[in-house]
Order: sequence, then structure tokens, then C-alpha cells
Amino acid sequence: MGNLCWVYLVLPFCFGLVLNTLSQENSDSDVYIVTLKQAPLSHSYQGFNNGSTSVRLNKLYKPRNDSRSHQRSSSYISRVHDSLLKKALKGEKYMKLYSYHYLINGFSVLITPQQADMLSRRQEVANVVLDFPVRTATTYTPQFLGLPKGVWPQDGGYETAGEGIVIGFIDTGIDPTHSSFADDVSDHTYPIPDHFSGICEVTRDFPSGSCNRKLVGARHFAASAITRGVFNSSQDYASPLDGDGHGTHTASVAAGNHGIPVMVAGHYFGNASGMAPRSHIAVYKALYKSFGGFAADVVAAIDQAAQDGVDIISLSITPNRRPPGIATFFNPIDMALLSAVKSGIFVVQAAGNTGPSPKSMSSFSPWIFTVGAASHDRVYSNSIILGNNVTIPGVGLASGTCSNEMYTLISAVHALSNETTLANDMYVGECQDPSNFDRELIQGNLLICSYSIRFVLGLSTVKQALQTAKNLSAAGVVFCMDPFVIGFQLNPTPLNMPGIIIPSTNDSKILLQYYNSSLERDGFTKKIVRFGAVASISGGLEANYSVSAPKVMYYSARGPDPEDGFLDNADIMKPNLVAPGNSIWAAWSTLGMESVEFQGESFAMMSGTSMAAPHIAGLAALIKQKFPHFSPAAIASALSTTASLYDKNGSPIMAQHAYTNPDLNQSPATPFDMGNGFVNASSALNPGLIFESTYEDYMSFLCGINGSIPIVLNYTGQNCQLHNSTVTAADLNLPSITIARLNRSQTVGRSLTNIAGNETYRVDWTAPFGVSMNVTPAHFFIAMGEKQVLNITFNAMTNDSTASFGRIGLVGNGGHNLNIPLSVIVKLY
Repeated sequence: MGNLCWVYLVLPFCFGLVLNTLSQENSDSDVYIVTLKQAPLSHSYQGFNNGSTSVRLNKLYKPRNDSRSHQRSSSYISRVHDSLLKKALKGEKYMKLYSYHYLINGFSVLITPQQADMLSRRQEVANVVLDFPVRTATTYTPQFLGLPKGVWPQDGGYETAGEGIVIGFIDTGIDPTHSSFADDVSDHTYPIPDHFSGICEVTRDFPSGSCNRKLVGARHFAASAITRGVFNSSQDYASPLDGDGHGTHTASVAAGNHGIPVMVAGHYFGNASGMAPRSHIAVYKALYKSFGGFAADVVAAIDQAAQDGVDIISLSITPNRRPPGIATFFNPIDMALLSAVKSGIFVVQAAGNTGPSPKSMSSFSPWIFTVGAASHDRVYSNSIILGNNVTIPGVGLASGTCSNEMYTLISAVHALSNETTLANDMYVGECQDPSNFDRELIQGNLLICSYSIRFVLGLSTVKQALQTAKNLSAAGVVFCMDPFVIGFQLNPTPLNMPGIIIPSTNDSKILLQYYNSSLERDGFTKKIVRFGAVASISGGLEANYSVSAPKVMYYSARGPDPEDGFLDNADIMKPNLVAPGNSIWAAWSTLGMESVEFQGESFAMMSGTSMAAPHIAGLAALIKQKFPHFSPAAIASALSTTASLYDKNGSPIMAQHAYTNPDLNQSPATPFDMGNGFVNASSALNPGLIFESTYEDYMSFLCGINGSIPIVLNYTGQNCQLHNSTVTAADLNLPSITIARLNRSQTVGRSLTNIAGNETYRVDWTAPFGVSMNVTPAHFFIAMGEKQVLNITFNAMTNDSTASFGRIGLVGNGGHNLNIPLSVIVKLY
């Protein structure tokens, strides 16, 4: 372990030295991911039922925990990779970054395009792919999801919720000093699961003792980034330490400790808890603040997580671009994740923050559980009451001014010191430097500052403006939105003094019109002689729970799932469902730089599908704890079929469809907005029936894609002649049905397995517009452990290329209700 630590410590220097030599002589060098035809280690253990609900003891617990055997095997495979490179490149310069051996057999290497071509011609080589970039895409959500009363008690309460399950996070690392990741918060025994064999890197930034029984493993992967010269060791850290904040946040959403006080800017916002507070955390850092990440590093992280024995992989990351080629599914990350699913690992990925446009999905494959972002019903808001009795809403996690007292409003541009002019500093209105202002004029009054695009870019900060206001003894701060900031949505921002940010440009105009109309000027000099506008600020520290929720957020990526670079539609429903992702309180790295306003804080409020995905990772841990024999497909089915279609008021869930004024541009959510619906944690632990899919099913689907036979062979080493290549995506046994092109008529089947007691079900359905349909049988009895096949026939009734939606409902007399969304896009009559 000591040697491993030193290897990581010296990587930045070693790679820097070699890269200089390479870049001088081969300026067109780049990183390529090379896969070989020989099967990886994970495919060599066949004593299990691939992807089925049978116990994965032979495969996952015994072989994956035999670390000495794996070390010998991986060392041998690494030597094979080295030998191949020497033979193929015949003395030319190159640099191998990683040997992948567990999920895929291959390596990443820095070479020229000519050398890549030489490698691709080798008989042992299956595939050569250019590396590509990737990017990153709570106190109350456990209550909103019903965990304290409906879910945690089923397994002994929060003190045992998720125990024995290891969640692996491919993210920006973790802050190991955070109380959310301590292992001494309970008197209950807390052993590290026997099936996990990961290690904890030790570096200067991540010293010995950083890991514990909660944080059971931590590594970092940056070889591809270092070879490119984009790695900044002063802020990215060559260790598992989180210099961004994103990874700490996502890990605590899924598995942070229960009952951790949230203190931000000196204010208390309740106690935080992860979804599965007793699950164990393993961190595989492959993303970084200054540049994001690269596929070669991410694949290495996935490969290591699977070998270590994680039960769940959570990825709050997406590719920067849609994968090229005949299908989006054929890319190194998705294919590595397919092998992870074959090994029994449930994989969760964020849908991406590229909504609300159709086909904006950034997570493609049917073996990956894709999560979109929805709101919950806790909101923070404050307001400013003007002297003309107009009240303007805003955001600001701040206290208010003294009650029943009005304060004079003074704009920063009207309170300049004698030495400051707008000509000298056009950004002076952003209140970044107290020396620019007249303290006597501002003292005891409300200072108006401009919130411009520079705040969005991080060139100006709210924290600095607040410090300016404090230095000038202002009574509070009012931020007005610059009219050029269009479509930018603000999270509630912590303010350590009375203040408000007015996010609406129209509302900001109203305040400024009142302010300007109240100014008194000298008739001759035009100088201001009196500031007549007054106002008071109401506090924004108390949460409001009266809003309708959930609703699909405007930024959440939407379906249909793009099958290829030509944006053809796949017969796959994406996203799978939506979960809380907006305004989520969770742990934050004290070194975190992603959000300037939360720098130095131990908690932060963030929004995005990145926050939604770990909610599902944590809930999956609870399902895995209750049903340890469940396959990844069974967990996905339990979450999907039990999802809710209605908000807390019983109305259909709405979806926002615009960046600007999103609440004024919304409509009932479709399956392309929310998949099966909004996650229902309590029902997911009692699904009744499940849809099972196996690795063999996914292979048959891939083999059925036109032109895929050589690509499948390249990625998996398996011949499509061994699989049923007539299977289409619509035939996969998923808990949803999508038909991208309905040519007259099509029948698909779905097989259900009963994991509950004997039950009789009624089948109801609503056909998509322009389609008639029939489901047989319409009623059925199913005994515990038995299977039932449903045959669903769709008939086009019109010629139409507009997507339409329907649903199948299964209603059991034992209280189980399942929801299967339907979508038909092109209809040919």
C-alpha cells in the first residue's frame, strides 16, 4: 500500500517529464483507449446466473474478494499489455497510462494517430478509441420521500439503513474530515463488508486515517489529464481529496450520516441525512475542478470500483458530446458499465443538465439507470417591501432588517468616493471594493449593488459585496439583476447580513424605477441632494413548504433517447425516472471551489441532475439491503414501476419547458420528461412484481443493431452468432415500452416475476394518441416466485410523427400497483 501511495505522489512529475519529450517530437499525440479480444477478469468467473435474481455469491463475493489472486492476474495482464505495445510500436515513444483488466481487457496510452493505426492492425487488438472529455452534470428530502416513517423503520431505523452495502462514487473526490462521513456517530457495530477489498490512498493531502468504517476506500485517477498538461496540482490535488465540492455533496446525499447539523453563514438549517445513512462509501476520483475529466480516467475508476467489490456505482457525470458511431451505446464508459452490470453492480447516472430540449439526454444505455431532476416542496424566499407598499420577492438565505423599520436605499453608483468615477471602473456598481465608496453616505442604509454576468462567471462574488457592505457599515444589501443576465436561475444564496438578491430583471426594474423616481436633485447642478426611497427586508431563513411539488426542472435532460449521432430515436425510455435534484442541502468540502458563495462552508445548496442521481443510489442501497439477491435489473424495476405520477396535491406532475420564467412555461410531464415518474421510496421496497433483464438480453439487443457485429466483438470479445440478433430494444424486458417507429402493427412481450405472495392482477391501459392497443391477458393470477408474460399489441391508426404517450397499469388485489409508461413516436398507418 505504501508503494501505491508513492506511485500516485510522483505521477504529476513523471508524466510531466515524459510528456515534454513526447510533445516536442510528436505534437499530435493523444490518448487512446485500446481494448483487446481476450476476455477480462470479470468474465472469467462463470459460477453464477448472469444478471438474474439468483445470489451472486460465487461471482461477486468469493472471486472479487480474493485480492491476492486478482493482483497476480492483473499483474500478468499488465505485462501482456506492455509486451504488445513493445512489439506493435517497435521502439517508438509512447506512454501507457492504465491497464484495464477487470471489466474490460485493455489499456489507455498516449500515442500518435499513426501509432493508433499500427495498434488497430494487430490481431490481438479489438478496438482503438480516441479518449474524450466528460463533465459533472440534504436536510429535507428524506422526509419528502417518506424515509423516516415509511422506509427506514422496515430495516431497523436510520441506524441500520443501508448497512452492508458499498456505494462507489465516480466523482471529484471527498472531504474525509466531514462529520457526514465519520464512523463514530452510533454505538451500533459497523463492520466493513467482507465482500469489499478496496484500499485507501495515502498522500500528503489525504493522510493515513482519512478512511474509516464509513469511508472504506478512496483512490484517484488522473493519468489522462496529466498527460494533456491540464492538471493543476494546486487546486485539483493528486489524491482523493475533493478540491471542488461536487463529490463530497453527492456522496453525502446518498450515504451521509444521519442527524448532522447544517450550519451555513452562521445560520442553522436543520439536520442532514443521506438516503442510506449506514451505507459505506468508496470514492474513485476521476473528475477535477479545473478541467472536468476524461473517459480514460473514468473507465479506470469504474474498472477499479468493480474489482474492489462495490454494490452500486453512482455517476453524476455525463460525456461532453454524444458518442460517435453507429450507436450511442458503443462507447468505452457505457461498455465498461455493461460489464459492471454483468458483475451484479447497479449503475446510476445523471441524465444531464442539458434540458429542456427534446433528445437532450446524456445517458443512453438500457443497462444504466438514468435519473432526471425534480423539485421538492421546500423553498426559501425572502422579500423587500418598498416605501410605496410594493413587495418584491427574492432569494437570500439571510436575516431581515429590524421589523417595522424602513431604511434608506442608496445605489452603489450614487455613493462613490471622491476618487472614484464610473469612467475609471465600469463595474464599480458590483460593490467589490469598499475603497470606492463613501462610508458616511452608506452607513446605516441599504446598499443597492448590481448582479451582472460577472457574478455568473465568478469574476465578482456575493461574498465580496457583503464584505464591502460590512466594511461600510450598511444596514443591508440589495442585489438587482442586470438586464443582460437572461435566463439565469439562482439558488438561494447564503448572506451573513440582512440582504436579498432579486433574480427577476423585471422586478429589478420596478425597484430601480421606484428608487430613481424618489431621488431629489439640485435644479442647477443635478446632484442628488436627498435619497427618498426606503425599504425593509424580510428574512429568508425559514423554509416554506406550501409549493406544489414535485415538478420536472427545466434543466433536466429529456428524451427520446438518441440512438446515434444522427439523432435517430432509440426504442428505449429515458430518463428512467426523476428524483429530488433542486436546491439540495448536502455536505461540502471546505476546499470546494465549484460554488464561490459556499467557499469555506461545510454544507452547500446545489441543483442539478448530479444531485438527483445519488438520491437513487442511496435508495437502491436500501432495496439491495432488503433484497440482497436482487439483480441490477430487479432494482431498476422496483424503482421504476412504483414511481408516482402525481404531485403532493394529487395533481399530475408538471414539467418546466423554458429557462426564462420556467413556472410560466410548464405542462403535464410526459415519459420523455420524467420516465416512469417521481421516485416513491416506500413503494419501491414492496414492488410485488419485477421485470428481469440479463446480460445476455443486453448482448442480444446490441447484436441486433445493424452493423454492430464487429463492434460487439471488439468491445466484449463475444461473437454475435451466439446471441439472438433478432431482439430489438423494444423487446428488452424493461418496465417501459418505447416504439420509435410503429409501422402498422407491432407486438412486444413483457415478463413479470412475482416476489411477493400469491396475487390476482387486473390490467388496465390507456393507448397513445393515434394508436389502438390490446394487452393479454387482461387478468391473471400469479403465485409467489412464478412468472407471467404480457403480450402488448400496438396498431397505428394514423400517419403521424409526433410522439404520443400512454400507460399500462397493473392493479393487484394484494395492494401492489405497477405503472408501465408507453411512448410511440412515428406512426405509419
